[in-house]
Amino acid sequence: MSDALNYLIKARPEAMGHYFAFLKDAGKHLDPKTKNLISVITKVHAQTERGLKQYLKRALREGCTPVEVIDALLMAFPALGLARIIWAVDVILAMQLPEFADLGAAPTAAAAPLPATEPPRWHDVAASAALVDGTVTRTECDGMGLFLYRNKRAYAVYDSRCPHQATNIPELAVQGTTLTCPKHQWEFDATSGACIKKGNSPLKKLEAKVVKGRLMAFW
Repeated sequence: MSDALNYLIKARPEAMGHYFAFLKDAGKHLDPKTKNLISVITKVHAQTERGLKQYLKRALREGCTPVEVIDALLMAFPALGLARIIWAVDVILAMQLPEFADLGAAPTAAAAPLPATEPPRWHDVAASAALVDGTVTRTECDGMGLFLYRNKRAYAVYDSRCPHQATNIPELAVQGTTLTCPKHQWEFDATSGACIKKGNSPLKKLEAKVVKGRLMAFW
């Protein structure tokens, strides 16, 4: 906090208290990630390096991706201008954050063509009777990591990749019916697939059915 702001708080505590209350109330309908992204933009506009670093780290902790940060800066171009955006990117790069390490990598001159993808189809995942009611099971099927949850005769099948940055969530991440991504600690409820901590995107749920005692999933 600057010396000037400290002075105003001491000189006019009531007025400054109303000001801070206004700021808090003004953002009460925004999620933490959005609020911190807006704060990043305001710090870039003022070219406050310390504030930019502070709110950038908060935005990342709340699940913001590096691409979202860059897009927010570019969308604010009419207010920021190119010079401030370049200044902000220089500050971000100097922080050497691993999340931004790969964004600026130049593509190779002769990139290999992408392999042909198979059309979606039903895959035989597991014997339905082998899944314990009320528990989460992690398995691999045809190159896909999956989490399986059984609730009596209902079955849920989820892609094991975290929706944040496609980190493959391991079996060790399972605690009861809660899954925790090891990279940024997003937590998910396997009974619904919902993200219950840190982030705001659910696990990808795959279409599933039981055929002759075999749990099938479609991808």
